[in-house]
Parts: sequence; C-alpha cells; structure tokens
Amino acid sequence: MNISAASQNEVPEEVLKNARFIQAVRDQVATVVVGQDQVVERLLISLFTGGHILLQGVPGLAKTLLVSVLSKSIDLDFSRIQFTIDLLPSDILGSQILDQKTNEFVTRTGPIFTNLLLADEINRAAPKVQGALLEAMQERKVTIGNETFSLPAPFLVIATQNPVEQAGTFELPEAQLDRFMLCHRLDYPDPSEEREVLKRNMKLGIRKEDRGAVVNTEFDVMQQQPVGSADDLVNCMQAVNEIHVSDTFVEHVIEVINRTRNHPNIELGCSPRAGIALIKSSRARALIQGRSYVIPEDLFVLAEDVILHRIRLNYEALADGLTGKGVLQDMLRDLGATPSLVGRGA
Repeated sequence: MNISAASQNEVPEEVLKNARFIQAVRDQVATVVVGQDQVVERLLISLFTGGHILLQGVPGLAKTLLVSVLSKSIDLDFSRIQFTIDLLPSDILGSQILDQKTNEFVTRTGPIFTNLLLADEINRAAPKVQGALLEAMQERKVTIGNETFSLPAPFLVIATQNPVEQAGTFELPEAQLDRFMLCHRLDYPDPSEEREVLKRNMKLGIRKEDRGAVVNTEFDVMQQQPVGSADDLVNCMQAVNEIHVSDTFVEHVIEVINRTRNHPNIELGCSPRAGIALIKSSRARALIQGRSYVIPEDLFVLAEDVILHRIRLNYEALADGLTGKGVLQDMLRDLGATPSLVGRGA
C-alpha cells in the first residue's frame, strides 16, 4: 500500500494506520520468505474478506512456511493439520469422550477451533473428511454430538494442494472447490529470488541441544513477536467494506461470469458465488493498493484465482488440447484486458 509522504496530510489517519499495518505484515513475511509477493497479497485478501484460499504448488515452494510466518505476524490463533489417508472427521472437528470419573461424556474440540487453520495437502484426505471441513468452512459452526459450536472469529482456512502427485490423493470436486474464494497457483522463484533463498539458507547455522546440535531451518528463525493485532485486522475488514464499487464494475463482473456459463468450450460455468468473490477480492486488493475504489485491473488480475477452479471444459475442448487457463485468458482479452494483465496475477 503506497502512500507518498507529500500526500499523507490529505489521507485520513485510519487509512494511514491500515497502510502501516499491511506494510508491517509484508515486511515481516519478507524477512523469512523470499519473493512470493503475489501469494502474500492473496493471503491478505483472504484475511480481509473472510474468504478461504487454496494454494496449489509443487513441494518446496514455502507454502507452509508462508502461512506459518503470516500467522505469527498477526496476534491470531493458528493450527496446522497434516491431511493423510487415515484422518477422520473427528480428528478435525472434535469428539465426545467418556470421563471415567463422572461417567459422563465431555466434548473435546478439535484443531478447527482456531483463527487460521492450515489444511496441509487437503487432497490426501478421504472425501468424508474433506466434506466435514468444507461444511464447517461454509457454515462456520460445528456439531459434535448434540451440541453445536460456533467457530472463532475471524476464521480462515488456508489449504494447500500438490497438483502433480496423484497417487494416494482424492481430487476435490467442483462443488467443494467452489467453497474456496481464491485458488492461487504458485510458480517457481526466478533466478535472483532463488539465489537469495540459497544465500539465506547457508547462513542459518545450527543450535545446540542436549549433547548434540540441530541444523536450523527457516521455521526456527522467524520472529515470534506479532506486528499487528486482531483489532488491526478488524479495521482492515471494515475498510474493505467501504471501498467504492461502481455500477459499471458490477456489470463487468456479471459479464465475465455469464460468459463462463455460455462459452462453447465450457461445460460447467461459474455460480453466483464467483461474482461475489470477484467483488470482495477486488475491494480488498484496492485497499492493499492504497485506493478507495476498485478498477478493472483488479478484476482482470484476480479473475484467474477466482474463476479458474470453478469452471470445467467440455470434452471437445479437452480433445482439442485447450486448457481452462487459455480459455479464460482469451475471454478476458475479449473484454478488454491488456496482455500485461492477463495471467499476470500481480
């Protein structure tokens, strides 16, 4: 969020406070994670709108590290679940156990009762477990036995998924993918970023424990002191809802969503939830960029993350070698997106 010193006198104090908070979070993340500015922006968008996010990328791209350092940058509760084939719904939601002293059942809540939940490799869990998590994501409440519990506020699920390894995985169906407001695909770092990653790693050193030593990792050097509080997050969430959205922008969103439903190469188009996600995420991006209004660039930049996981090509398009990304990019270009914005994601 860039606000020049010359114009700060004209900017309300609340706007400056939000700008400082956003920049402080980004700076703290940058002390541990090299690059990945796009992913950090998407995570902040999810935080400010309360929308869940799915991160897709091959192993080793710092997905787990990024979420961990983000959680420590804001004073929020954080839980991590490593999804496996033998995971049960009760391992996530909680269960009732028998107290042998009183001979009564007591409720033990699961790790889902937190502010930030990292669902690592969500596609490794059985569909029953995926469904239990996604239902809680949608309703923001959990039923254990005869009791219903509301999840903490804020509550955000950040799920990760390996898109290349299929052995022992269960692909999320489109209806469940639709529960994620954003699905961001991580790329490999460029040579300059990878060079910095290697240099930082060589400086991590070791720490002595007992009579031996342990090699430090990036998780060991991240700062534990948060740079923002839950109140700062609430202020940004309120500011997002005050971002101006013109009628023309709404019409652009409707046009994009309807094109996915009527496109000759698309079998399954977007639901109204996609349009809601486009407007919410565009407002949050405008706040992060230091604007009080949305612009077409917000729509074009975020379209891939909002739309691509919600559409499915028909058989003819797949037989012709078309991809969802290519079809979407052609669609956006027809609507006036410049080549520099289509697929840029920044």
